[in-house]
Amino acid sequence: MEIFIKSTKDGTMQPSLYYEATEKNRPLLVGLHTWSYDRFNQETTLLPIVKKHNFNLLLPEFRGCNKRYNPIRFQACGSELAKQDIKDAIDYIVKEFDVDEENIFLFGESGGGHMALLMSAYCPEYFKAVAATVPISNIKEWAEENEEYRDDVISCCEGDEEEMMKRSPISYIDDIAKANLKIFHGKYDPVVPVKQSIGLYNKIVERHPDCRVFLDIFDGKHQTDKVTVWHWLLSQYKDENSKTQVTG
Repeated sequence: MEIFIKSTKDGTMQPSLYYEATEKNRPLLVGLHTWSYDRFNQETTLLPIVKKHNFNLLLPEFRGCNKRYNPIRFQACGSELAKQDIKDAIDYIVKEFDVDEENIFLFGESGGGHMALLMSAYCPEYFKAVAATVPISNIKEWAEENEEYRDDVISCCEGDEEEMMKRSPISYIDDIAKANLKIFHGKYDPVVPVKQSIGLYNKIVERHPDCRVFLDIFDGKHQTDKVTVWHWLLSQYKDENSKTQVTG
């Protein structure tokens, strides 16, 4: 179903998609769209997964794509308005529907991974676990290196380098360290270099060695192994531990 939620920041009505589980008090998966698309982007990908496990699914819009042709692009791309839209949408779902608010999960890939990292800093207490795949952690650095997306970043941030850093997860390592987060990144990613995730991870664990932030560098490019990602998210929901101690 499509729902409209009033922003607590600017009072505008913001759209989201919501799919309700067939049982009460089931977990909620929040899926974030990628850089160039909107709330419908993750619908066909995530619906089969949540139906299989009978989770609720929320797909917020958070001001649309991060493209230069988006007429409200300055409000997108990790802005304070965009982050609050996701938080407002979760608050609305928890209030209006019977969901297990102790088990809210967040998933995003690429541009959605960028947003998942920002939300890990913005309200880490909301999420049982966060999975961010092939994310951008420093959009200023990324724009300097990636000609295809450079104009998008410049346009969304109005060419302001300080604004670019405000919208970069690398600026919030102390807050991200409060989240239960796993980053998945392809070693040979030609779109978002793996060093984006390695750099972020190293800075976080250097300052917060006991945090629950993990990095999985897999054999791949700019892609997501949703089986692996979903297996990790489910392990956090069920609190299963299949690991065995290795002896020397």
